[in-house]
Amino acid sequence: MAKNTPPRWDRRMQQRLARGEAAALGEFYDRFASLVHMLAHRVLDDDQAADQVTREVFGYIWENPDSYDPKQGSMRSWVAKLTNSQAVHRLRQAEAAALAKGGEGTTEELEQKVRRAAVAARADYIVTSMPAPLRAALELAYFQRRDYRQTAADLGVTEDEARRRLRLGLQLLSTANTRPLEGSSPPGYGRSL
Repeated sequence: MAKNTPPRWDRRMQQRLARGEAAALGEFYDRFASLVHMLAHRVLDDDQAADQVTREVFGYIWENPDSYDPKQGSMRSWVAKLTNSQAVHRLRQAEAAALAKGGEGTTEELEQKVRRAAVAARADYIVTSMPAPLRAALELAYFQRRDYRQTAADLGVTEDEARRRLRLGLQLLSTANTRPLEGSSPPGYGRSL
């Protein structure tokens, strides 16, 4: 996973990308390529398709650096949102094409598969864009099976603070299935790039 990006870094990177600095794109790619590929692969379950989405996302970022709005969150969360949107779009296209060629399944099954992928993508987006303290607490609790007391000790915070972080993180994650993945794509982004 990419490191947390400070807002100042985000603003400077956006300015450098807007000036067309190729070195900035390289630095941006180094920082976020693994995140983009992982999120795309999570939705598509296909390395080649995830590679293609990765290229499309970075191509879009190179051509549209001003579409990033710092008021909406960090560059990391913006990149995750772009990736999830494009990956879900690509999945819908691929599944619809397979269905049109006489593949097995129905339109309802296609939409159900896309919905499941969109919920998984939204959960990934939520975890990716939540504040680092919440994400760290959830990762300890989920991946290392720590309770709130162990999480507090590992993070060096009080037990009340650990419970608060876990509760807030879980509340955020609970919205993955109740709220649709942002269907309103950034201008010019919801369709094939």
